Amino acid sequence: MSSNLPSDKNNSKKPADSFGELRKAMNELFNDKPIRGFLQSIDDFFKTPFPFESGFHLETTETENEYIVTAELPGIKREQINLNITGNYLTISVENNELETAEDNINHVYSRKFVRQASSRTVSLPHAINEKMIKASYRDGLLQVRIPREKGKIIEID
Repeated sequence: MSSNLPSDKNNSKKPADSFGELRKAMNELFNDKPIRGFLQSIDDFFKTPFPFESGFHLETTETENEYIVTAELPGIKREQINLNITGNYLTISVENNELETAEDNINHVYSRKFVRQASSRTVSLPHAINEKMIKASYRDGLLQVRIPREKGKIIEID
């Protein structure tokens, strides 16, 4: 019967962690320099998969009489900017199309590449936008759209 009782020697040992070594090996694998660099590059890609596509800085300010939407668009030409109004949404879109050509007459190599970059941001306002009342200006890379606030009709209760 004494052989069935646990001895003091067995009680002093910690129970074996069957996944401890596997966990340790996985931690070493993902913290190893080449893997960590690879995983970091994947994280960076998903943070900004398309540098221009990630958007541009946009700020909305509300005053007593109007909403002012300001977009920072450095290096963008006025012709590349589109404003679209649908209901109470204002969408600012920027599109850049370029055709790049390279010629090497010595090696008889000719290449053409069409580059298209596009980005847009949408602002939601609390009421429908009257497109006839909007004023937009673009100077020195700064687009400013002024949208008058609509005065609601006040109804008196009897």
